[in-house]
Amino acid sequence: MKKILTQKFFNRDTRNVAKELLGKYLVRNIGDREISVMIAETEAYDGFHDKASHASKGKTARTEVMFGEPGIFYVYLCYGVYFMLNIVTREAHYPAAVLIRGGIGEDPDRRILDGPGKLTRFLFIDKNFNNKKAKRATGLWFEDRGVQIDEKNNQRTPRIGVSYAGSLWSAKKFRFVLKNSLTYLSRGPSLTYKL
Repeated sequence: MKKILTQKFFNRDTRNVAKELLGKYLVRNIGDREISVMIAETEAYDGFHDKASHASKGKTARTEVMFGEPGIFYVYLCYGVYFMLNIVTREAHYPAAVLIRGGIGEDPDRRILDGPGKLTRFLFIDKNFNNKKAKRATGLWFEDRGVQIDEKNNQRTPRIGVSYAGSLWSAKKFRFVLKNSLTYLSRGPSLTYKL
């Protein structure tokens, strides 16, 4: 059964949201078709004190979205090439978000999207989704399809590419990854995908 994640899911501790998004689906509606990705990698960015977060320098025109309501998309362009998709978490005025770093495409090839730029290209996501709510009417939303994640497949590591945050914050284990494999426990015979 498919259940769309509501604002309530995102109005919680950022690291818990990042962890619990593993195995959930990001769904994109384009015309009369839907494209989806099972989320397999996320990173948490949590508050003013988090030196790896864009919000650590305060509210700017770029980061204002992070201070908004939970369940809003924060999309920005990285290196002038890749769009990065984040979902805002926690209460309004507290800047926090989860970066969707990678996943498995629900296409015939079960494409491995091992990078946030690959994921946004696969789903045709651009800056137009910035500051929009994650819901069906927007054309981009999250679903719980009943996938069960075994705790042993859940790995925490330091975030990628945040050395600028200093030794303390770049070492924080705020990256969540499905390691080795993921078993779909809800689909009868187990299907396992290597990451």
